[in-house]
Amino acid sequence: MPGGIILARLRGAYVVLQRPALRVPFRIDLASSDARGWTHVDRVTVFSPATTANMGPGFDCIGMAFEMWNELTVERGDFHVTIEGEGEGAAELPEDSRNLVVTGVEAAFRAVEKELPPLRYTCKNEVPHGRGLGSSSAAIAAGLIAGSALADAKLSIEQIVSLAADLEGHPDNVAPAIYGGCTIGVHDGGQWIINSVPVPDDLSAVVFIPDLLTNTHESRARLPERIPRSDAVYNIGRAALLVSAMHNSRFDLLKQATQDRLHQPLRGQAFPALNRLIEAALSGGAHGAFLSGAGPTVMALTTGKEVTVSYEMAEAARLSQVPGKPAILKPAMRGTYVAETA
Repeated sequence: MPGGIILARLRGAYVVLQRPALRVPFRIDLASSDARGWTHVDRVTVFSPATTANMGPGFDCIGMAFEMWNELTVERGDFHVTIEGEGEGAAELPEDSRNLVVTGVEAAFRAVEKELPPLRYTCKNEVPHGRGLGSSSAAIAAGLIAGSALADAKLSIEQIVSLAADLEGHPDNVAPAIYGGCTIGVHDGGQWIINSVPVPDDLSAVVFIPDLLTNTHESRARLPERIPRSDAVYNIGRAALLVSAMHNSRFDLLKQATQDRLHQPLRGQAFPALNRLIEAALSGGAHGAFLSGAGPTVMALTTGKEVTVSYEMAEAARLSQVPGKPAILKPAMRGTYVAETA
């Protein structure tokens, strides 16, 4: 895991500890000009972060990256996909061309019209699969950036985000996965438009990650094609309030700014513990709480009392007979990056 944040177990909860930054022989940020041109690369290692999407009212457009990382190494050689045994999702992810890291690499080569060579993929995952923390976006982002290095594609960060959003169908996870921080993304009919939202320095998040899988496609299929005007106004106002509250560090507004009528009520029908977990987070001292992505993970935004919030959420889950684990995370202000090439 990249330096800066680790999770340690304390009284049944995961809490944030600091550690020295990871030392690697080669590291670049994708946003820098040097990131868009590699000489011949035979092996590349990439880190990509967890993300939350929607953040309550920002359905399909607002998301944020967090310090929980997947590591992908791609090297030239006979095709093989390996999910490390100690990583998240080892028993759940396909070890063949259906894996989204392969999809991302293929998309990068296709974008520059180069033939895909035989490649070997090794994944070490911290982001849990199918829990609402952006595992698919982390895989796509890592694959695209690894593929760009191997293909010497010279793709800009804007091109990579556009490719990723096209693969996902929406930018709320992939944009923060690539840029880091908090982002808003929209499509104007011809292109994806991404902009950043300032993240207060003292903001943290507490998540409760159930031991349940959510099928995002099935979850989206439950949502109606049309909604009442009053619900549209409700969400528009709160999405705007969320951006304003983040920009101005108005944590007192986050309870209202993370409320939703568009997707959470229907998704909550498939996960009855949702409202109980949100209420527990708020009673423990969180500023706001919401379903992370399609769930079932519930996220609470905090500026203190993280261990208390973590305990309250875990206790609410226990009383609701929902197995899982809490974690305390910091926003990741950098997105997917190349850690090493050879």
